[in-house]
Amino acid sequence: MEKALSAPNDQATLQITGMTCAACAARIEKGLNRLPGVEQANVNLALETAQVTYEPGEVSLEQIIDKVSKLGYGAIPKPSEQESEDIRAREIRKQRNKLIVSAVLALPLLWAMAGHFSFTSWIWTPELFMNPWFQLALATPVQFIIGRGFYVGAYKALRSRSANMDLLVALGTSAAYFYSLYLSLDALSMPHGHTPQLYYETSSILITLILLGKWFEALAKGRSSQAIKTLMGLQAKTALVVKDGVETVVPIEAVVPGDLLIVKPGEKIPVDGIVAGGSSAVDESMLTGESIPVEKKAGDPVIGATVNKHGVLRVEASKVGRDTALAQIIRVVEEAQGSKAPIQRVADVISGIFVPIVVGIAVVTFLVWFFLVAPGSFAEALEKAIAVLVIACPCALGLATPTSIMAGSGRAAEYGILFKGGEHLETAQGLDAIVLDKTGTITRGQPELRQIVPAGGWDEAKLLRLVGAAERSSEHPLADAVVAGARARGLDLPEATAFEAVPGHGITAAVLGRRVLAGTRRLMAREGVDVSAALPEMAALEAAGNTVLLIAADGVYAGMVAVSDTVKDTSKAAVARLKAMGLHVVMITGDNERTAKAIAAEVGIDEVLAEVLPEGKAAEVKKLQERGLKVAMVGDGINDAPALAVADVGIAIGTGTDVAMEAADVTLMRGDLEGVPDAIAMSKRTMGNIKQNLFWALAYNTIGIPVAAAGFLAPWLAGAAMALSSVSVVLNALRLQRVKL
Repeated sequence: MEKALSAPNDQATLQITGMTCAACAARIEKGLNRLPGVEQANVNLALETAQVTYEPGEVSLEQIIDKVSKLGYGAIPKPSEQESEDIRAREIRKQRNKLIVSAVLALPLLWAMAGHFSFTSWIWTPELFMNPWFQLALATPVQFIIGRGFYVGAYKALRSRSANMDLLVALGTSAAYFYSLYLSLDALSMPHGHTPQLYYETSSILITLILLGKWFEALAKGRSSQAIKTLMGLQAKTALVVKDGVETVVPIEAVVPGDLLIVKPGEKIPVDGIVAGGSSAVDESMLTGESIPVEKKAGDPVIGATVNKHGVLRVEASKVGRDTALAQIIRVVEEAQGSKAPIQRVADVISGIFVPIVVGIAVVTFLVWFFLVAPGSFAEALEKAIAVLVIACPCALGLATPTSIMAGSGRAAEYGILFKGGEHLETAQGLDAIVLDKTGTITRGQPELRQIVPAGGWDEAKLLRLVGAAERSSEHPLADAVVAGARARGLDLPEATAFEAVPGHGITAAVLGRRVLAGTRRLMAREGVDVSAALPEMAALEAAGNTVLLIAADGVYAGMVAVSDTVKDTSKAAVARLKAMGLHVVMITGDNERTAKAIAAEVGIDEVLAEVLPEGKAAEVKKLQERGLKVAMVGDGINDAPALAVADVGIAIGTGTDVAMEAADVTLMRGDLEGVPDAIAMSKRTMGNIKQNLFWALAYNTIGIPVAAAGFLAPWLAGAAMALSSVSVVLNALRLQRVKL
């Protein structure tokens, strides 16, 4: 499916409060998607966020927040990462305090329950603990103060004609509490000394166990956003700014474009900028994964959060705040973690119908036990129905996918692999073919001038001076190589006029009164230049892996220059890994067929698509898709952007252009191809983890409900199992944070 290159309407990320299970997330999402003007809303239960794409002319952010409020939940524009951390920490403390109070009140009830079993008769139980009114005094605050949130959540769900986990918990615990209250009151009319069989401990212990699970869950979810915290920690906190000759330390937020910054040895470069003075080596490994520091001098770009190794740099700030490379990386990771993979639709559909079905099963369980299994035993039938209600809470199902997406995309980011969304993380594991651009992707993208072959009447210096002047206005890597070669030989290059780049063919320009052409056979044929005498030598140079530019002056062939680009050290190993994964690897290039095949043979690629014009790259990707293949395109240039957008998964080499990165679904911050098999491996690991989570969450409910209905599970055990299932799903997802690629 073709992807749009332009950004859609406005986007907002909201922090949602009050969600307890997948049904809550599904209800908010459904409500927002029905709102006029909302193009798409994705609610992430694990992150407790909603990503909303909307048309500002039709709906405002205030109306979106108001809609969430009407559904019974809270919403605010997503605060900063630090504020989010503070909110999360407060919520964890609140959960912990409620758990402690609930546990203290429930413990005597648990002790009293133990006294009813013959195998625990050796345990001394204080007589006070068996008193119905003492038990009522302990259970009431747990039920209505500690457990108030369940009633509020259940009421909100019913008000919006839906059902959620809160409803199941409220029904189960209320049934146990009020039946016990009835028995306590009924005992007043009984002979003195009669002690009824009460179920206060069932409701109190259930609430305590659910709170325990929620607390563990909150702790684990805090760990799952570790990637964002790590990236935020890379940022410098202050900058040394020079204003009117005075050096002042200011917070990073106070830096504006144009400020002159001093960066001393060992310090982090505060923001993206251009070196205005000084020279040094900069450690860019946090972005590129390349451990060797990069030499920087006046005019070179530097990236915020990279480390100045030695020498003092004077840097002019160019991009600050949300525009820096690091801020954009953090934004991509946040969006990926908050997005939804297609596989999650399975869980959403199940969660939407699950709770009403469970309530129905609980009612049937009660009736079967009351009328058939244990006729007239209200207490026993109620206990089995409560166990069904509690064991079936779909918390684990709702957490199965988003926690894995969070952990997987976060871990990938630590390896310099940025997935723009959960859907791309899912799609990457099902790829059949990988199309690799040649220049800058397989090769270094820094070709060098190798040979000059002048025609009769020309010498090397004269020919190189002419073509070097013509190529000065071109941004193509081959042009850079020719210009650099000319300057290295000490040639002064005159000004060129009437410059024109002919995509896929070459360039034309006017130099010293001559009309100069430099490019391919196609360009010469188009302009009617006879180059037949040069073709044998051109073929020999191309077979050796060179790219050859033919040169003509005033319509007459003047010679050729050979330029070659070296293959990246990791390209051959990366191609071998892709083949080992069973992927069909194709190289695509605008270069001539002989040169392309020489490069392809060097790295082990069998299929080559050569002499492809920029607009033709997207068409070639479509041809592969028409063969029934799921195709990834890997490139780094502006001319790769259409093909990146058309591919099932577009992968941009991060050292390339911003346009390529914008069009791509995955960005590799390292400048080598090893990131491609790493990205696919991470996708497979994450999807495997999601499937494990979904299997166990569904299996747990599928097995647990009939076991509870059959009477083999006490309600408090059902509560413990339910809490454990949610925690186990989150912990399984967190295993992805230890994956080594």
